[in-house]
Amino acid sequence: MNNDILSIAKKTIDLESNAIANLTKLIDSNFENAIKCILNTKGRVIITGIGKSAAIATKIVATLNSTGTPSIFMHAADAIHGDLGIIQEDDVVICISKSGNTPEIKVLIPLIKRNNNPIIAITGNIDSFLGTQATYTLNTYVEKEACPNNLAPTTSTTAQLVMGDAIAVTLLELNEFTSKDFAKYHPGGALGKRLYLRVSDLVEKNEIPQVNANTNIKETLLEISNKRLGATAVLENNKLVGFITDGDIRRMLNKNDDFLNLTAKDIMSVNPKVINIDAMAIEAMHTMENNNISQLIAIDNNGSYKGIIHIHDLIKEGIF
Repeated sequence: MNNDILSIAKKTIDLESNAIANLTKLIDSNFENAIKCILNTKGRVIITGIGKSAAIATKIVATLNSTGTPSIFMHAADAIHGDLGIIQEDDVVICISKSGNTPEIKVLIPLIKRNNNPIIAITGNIDSFLGTQATYTLNTYVEKEACPNNLAPTTSTTAQLVMGDAIAVTLLELNEFTSKDFAKYHPGGALGKRLYLRVSDLVEKNEIPQVNANTNIKETLLEISNKRLGATAVLENNKLVGFITDGDIRRMLNKNDDFLNLTAKDIMSVNPKVINIDAMAIEAMHTMENNNISQLIAIDNNGSYKGIIHIHDLIKEGIF
């Protein structure tokens, strides 16, 4: 039975991957012209469909919006019952339908054409009503569905989704959409935080542990404990001269039976890892990973000590 389960899964993936690979052969001048049409429009992209194609349409809308192309989903059935007003004068309409001949599509297309909005078809049947009536037709033909009865939309909807991704990525590159632009549309998610959150945003929420080079061990331990960052900076004449972590304390205890007479300078690391307070938080994460450490000292452009960023700060923000 286990072999049957695995073979079915692998067969499904093989069928769909072969269908996707075949899409490259179906890309033609219609795709190029459709992209130019979207680039040149002053309006939005309205994407419509019915059934499973409607579900794919909502995903493509989300992808376009997040990559800088304003888009709206319009359900084909709702459109012919009052939602047609969503489409404005300068909008481009993308209509998704495997067969291209569903009743709702046949009613909808003439209504859109009446207002002279360009129609981009994504269909598996370029000779269908939709395929022949659209301004530009993108062919997503698949030989068969992954469903053994060749009925449930599987391979065909995957092909539609990939064509939508091809549209979105092409527009993204032509519009020179950068990671900074992406961050503007994703400010709340972990992905967005990787693109806009800076070390300063995290350090300012923390205590700023610090001791003098001549501070005794007891006071140093209290500073580390009270500030709850597992470390403290060591300053001398307001200049950073070292760093003490929990690990340094443990190593000191293992090596010294009589440690009460020691001071911060006796156990500090003199070349601690630092990061500019204006650096991106993701850079701090990479530095911690590469050096197998949990804290970094944040400094300004003059080398002045500004605080500590801890790995827990990155985890809390979903960056690590």
